[in-house]
Amino acid sequence: MPASDEKLTIAVGDATSSAVYARPQHPTATVVVAHGAGAGMEHPFLCGFTDALNGLGLATLRFNFPYREAGRKFPDRPPVAIAAWRAAMTAARGQAEAHGDRGPLWAAGKSFGGRMASMAVADGMEAAGLVYLGYPLHAPGKPGKLRDEHLYGLAAPMLFLQGTRDTFATPALLEDVVARIGPTAVLQWVEGGDHSFAVVGKKRPADEVGASLAAPVAGFIAAHS
Repeated sequence: MPASDEKLTIAVGDATSSAVYARPQHPTATVVVAHGAGAGMEHPFLCGFTDALNGLGLATLRFNFPYREAGRKFPDRPPVAIAAWRAAMTAARGQAEAHGDRGPLWAAGKSFGGRMASMAVADGMEAAGLVYLGYPLHAPGKPGKLRDEHLYGLAAPMLFLQGTRDTFATPALLEDVVARIGPTAVLQWVEGGDHSFAVVGKKRPADEVGASLAAPVAGFIAAHS
């Protein structure tokens, strides 16, 4: 039976944000998914990704950061984004417990969402592992200022899914960062993919692009559960 979406509201400080929970029968794990800086949780890329994860036997909860919920364009500062991550993980854990699911709880995010997940875990948030869908290692054209310091203290398994044409992560620099993190981190390249995982000469709708990333994520989670 296909998973059906359940709309939730989560409290983040004095504000609230929307979330969508979906659960197939007997999920093996739950994956909480955050959006990137420029699009909310209803973006087709994210919907395609979570729908495909559901089809592979994983429950999902995707959520909006407060700035997106309020209609603002500029992303939340890390303390607010971390608070949102904690609230989303708590909501997902509550859903899992309500259904009697005992599988692990993972954190995943597109770009900004994944980076904030890693900062939340560095700040003490519990997660069985982390998945980065295009980690924003540096701003485009500015490889001299890396966003990597907090990554080296993380012990959880980490999967970096990255397009080879992603201007937010110079390949050699990202390979070096992942190598320095150690064996808990794995880097998997999407050949020809940009920061949105679009590939030149291979035109696909965003939901299909997102769905194409679900299999390697599900495989990584299964291998580390």
